[in-house]
Amino acid sequence: MIHRLNQPDYDRWASQIKHTGGCRQPIHLRGKVEHYDQATGHLLHRYSTTTEPNGVLRVPCKTRRATRCPACAEVYRADTYQLVRAGLVGGKGVPETVSSHPCLFLTLTAPSFGAVHVRREKNGKVLPCHARRDAQTCPHGHVMSCTDRHSADDPRLGEPLCPDCYDYEGSVLFNATSSELWRRFTLALRRRFARLHGLTVKALHEQVMVSFAKVAEYQRRGVVHFHAVIRLDGPDGPASPPPAWANADSLALAVQHAAAVVTTEVKALDRTFRWGTQLDVRRITLDGDLTDQAVAAYIAKYATKAAECVGTLDRRIQPLDNLDALPIRDHARRLIAACLRLGDDPDLADLRLTQWAHMLGFRGHFSTKSRRYSTTLGALRAAREEHMRETEIATGRLPLFEEDTVLVVAHWQYAGQGLSLGEQMLASALTGTPFINPARSEASHE
Repeated sequence: MIHRLNQPDYDRWASQIKHTGGCRQPIHLRGKVEHYDQATGHLLHRYSTTTEPNGVLRVPCKTRRATRCPACAEVYRADTYQLVRAGLVGGKGVPETVSSHPCLFLTLTAPSFGAVHVRREKNGKVLPCHARRDAQTCPHGHVMSCTDRHSADDPRLGEPLCPDCYDYEGSVLFNATSSELWRRFTLALRRRFARLHGLTVKALHEQVMVSFAKVAEYQRRGVVHFHAVIRLDGPDGPASPPPAWANADSLALAVQHAAAVVTTEVKALDRTFRWGTQLDVRRITLDGDLTDQAVAAYIAKYATKAAECVGTLDRRIQPLDNLDALPIRDHARRLIAACLRLGDDPDLADLRLTQWAHMLGFRGHFSTKSRRYSTTLGALRAAREEHMRETEIATGRLPLFEEDTVLVVAHWQYAGQGLSLGEQMLASALTGTPFINPARSEASHE
C-alpha cells in the first residue's frame, strides 16, 4: 500500500480505481484504441495503455456474485431491479399501461429430502424446531426431534437431523433438473390457462401472451427454489392489454395446477422429481401488501447470490480435491461428494454434476425472463456506457466525432486481474466500499 501511494502515477491509478466503482477484482487490459476518418484514413485520435500505471487499464469485472465483488454485484442488482420493475409499472421502453395487466408473484419450492433444522415463527414468536412428543429414533440412532428455538444465525439451520438418513442424491439431482422442471411448468401453465377458457394453446397465443421473470434462491438445506413474476399481456406483448377474461384469478388457478402436475425424470436412476407442496401465489398491486417495488427488490436481492448460504465454495471443485481439507460445512461437503459420485456415472453425463459440484448440482441461470417481459440487461448496460462516453467527451478525455464517419480499431490483450491486499484497502478508502479481508472471508466457512 505504501509503495502504491509513493508512485508518481498514483493519481491516475486512483482515477482508474474510482472508474471501476470499487471493483474488488478489476480486469487488467493492455492495448490501444484508434479512431480513423473513414473517408481519408487519417488518424484522428489514439489511446494507449503504455502511459497508464503498470501499462494497463483496469476495468470492472462485472460479476453478479456478491461474494466475489460486492461493488459489481450491486450494479447487477440495481440493473435487475430496474428490469423487473419496468415489467410491472413501465419505463425503460415498456409502456406504463402495463401496470394494469394481471400479475402474480409466486414461489415454487423444492420437495423434502429429509428433516433439517429450521427456524419457524408465529405471531412474532420463535417456535421449536422439530418438537415431537412421539419422536422416533432413526436406524442410525438419532432422535428425529429438536426442541431448540434457533436464532437466525444458528449454524445448524439447514443441517439434517440425521445426515445418514438425508437423501443427498435426491437433493443434488433435483437441483440439476430444476431448470427443466421450470420449463415444463411454464408449458403446463399455458396449456392449463388455455383449457380453463376453452381454447387451444395456439388460439391462446393469438389473444394472450404470458410473460415472466424469475430468480433462483438457495435454501440453507442446499436446494433451490424459484421466485417468479408472471404477467398476462395481449398478443403484442406489454404494449397491448389482455382480454377481460384473462384475469389474475384464472391465472392463479393455472399456476396451482401446473405446479402440482409437472415432473422431471432421471431415467438412469429411475427417479422422478416434482415441486414441493409449499406453493405461494400472491397478486402484485401498486399500493397493497405486495407492491412492485417490494417484488423487484426481492428478486434483485437473490440475483447476486449463489450457494454461499449453504457453506460451500465460490469456485469449481475438482475431482482430485481433498474434500476433507476444504473450509466448508459438513452438510455442503456431503452434497458435493454426492455430485462427484454421481458425476462418474456415464448415464448422468448430461447433468454435468462434477463441473457444477460447487453449486450443488444446479447449473441453470439464476435470473431469467421471457423475451417480451421488459427491457434487457444488455440495453441497460449500453445506456450506462453511452452516458459514460458522453461524460468523457464533456470532460475532454474523448474527442467528439460523428460516429458515422469514424472507424474505431481496438486491440486489447488480457494482462491479469485483481488487486493486492494493500491496493484493496486503498480502493475501499477511495470508493467508500466495504473492505473484505480475503483471509477472513475464507475462514468464515470453516
